[in-house]
Amino acid sequence: MSLPRYSVLMSVYYKEKPEYLKLSIDSMLSQSLIPDQIVIVKDGILTKELDSIIDEYAATNENVFTIVSLQENIGLGKALDEGLKYCRNDLVARMDSDDISLSNRCELQVQSYVNDPELSIIGTMIDEFYDNPNNIVSSRTVPVNHKDIVRFIKRRSPFNHPSVMFKKSDVIRCGGYGNLRRKQDLDLFSRMINNGCKSANINESLLLFRSNEDNFKRRKSWSYCKSYIDVEYAIWKRGHCSIIDLIFVVFGQMTMYFSPMWLLKWLSNTFLRKTYKDKAEV
Repeated sequence: MSLPRYSVLMSVYYKEKPEYLKLSIDSMLSQSLIPDQIVIVKDGILTKELDSIIDEYAATNENVFTIVSLQENIGLGKALDEGLKYCRNDLVARMDSDDISLSNRCELQVQSYVNDPELSIIGTMIDEFYDNPNNIVSSRTVPVNHKDIVRFIKRRSPFNHPSVMFKKSDVIRCGGYGNLRRKQDLDLFSRMINNGCKSANINESLLLFRSNEDNFKRRKSWSYCKSYIDVEYAIWKRGHCSIIDLIFVVFGQMTMYFSPMWLLKWLSNTFLRKTYKDKAEV
């Protein structure tokens, strides 16, 4: 029996590095279960180098690529909502333009939908690297089963966003990514879970996530901190978490914001991530 077809949904903006974009796209074209469609949203005007790469892939992979061009940069969430309109399959795999998917990622996810048709969203664990994909520095593990995901989402995102595959119909039914500029994925996941969408994560690292020092700086920025608190507040107002959960997140984010960089890294590596050494010893 043949497996269902799926689309890939990506967004690109002008600050992306061309060489990273190529690696990302190549990893999707090299899947053991090849995507039926790759939707790339140009979130605003891109550089000539990025445009050239996208045009070349589109020209050499006829009927695979769907290019959606936006005249202005509108942010990841809105760009993904726009790209979702062009996905021709109900199963949609998210992919970021600087990460690398392992070759069996999408096949395992599609097979999960075959095994459990009630699934709405399924993600995976991720391994993080800085410059060299062969040099894994840490991993982000998330809950595997639906019950644990429901509990986990009250305080933290239970999915690694670039690794998820979801049903387009359920995402649209739950309102899409919405208008938030940051943490729109957590808001969407919360609405999906609390609208009866069944979820899971594959207990394998199937995506290589590109990290760097800028990620720590971004987590320390006031805009990131405020966005996280705003989303948690919205989740609380909808009755999807307790006041204790809200206070926990506010305290945690303010601690991150006011901590010196060395302490932020220690907190992140100790409580939010597994180092490669820790993972190897499990």
